[in-house]
Amino acid sequence: MKTSLLAVAAACSVLFALSALHAQTSSSESEATLIANPLYTKHCAKCHGKTAEGRHFAGPSLISPKAAAMSTDDLRNMIANGKGRMPKFAAKVKPEEIEVLVQQIQALDKK
Repeated sequence: MKTSLLAVAAACSVLFALSALHAQTSSSESEATLIANPLYTKHCAKCHGKTAEGRHFAGPSLISPKAAAMSTDDLRNMIANGKGRMPKFAAKVKPEEIEVLVQQIQALDKK
């Protein structure tokens, strides 16, 4: 009985460690996907930074809790229509490209 309980505890520990490793890999893959996107590089990186962490006196971090709290519609609207110092991109970027950016930004929150 002791041996089977120990085996179950060990198996749970291994599964927990593997899920934590997968979560770390997924978030870094999400970040890599966004920053490798040519649209992000061309239109977003100069303000939000090459790693999406934001730039002082420019665009805010896209991996912040504030960005993570934004809805899909809010992100889509902000990219398309701008807000404050954020310029409008509806005339420069196709709607499907905006959707990809929104999905990639939201994937950053999956850390």
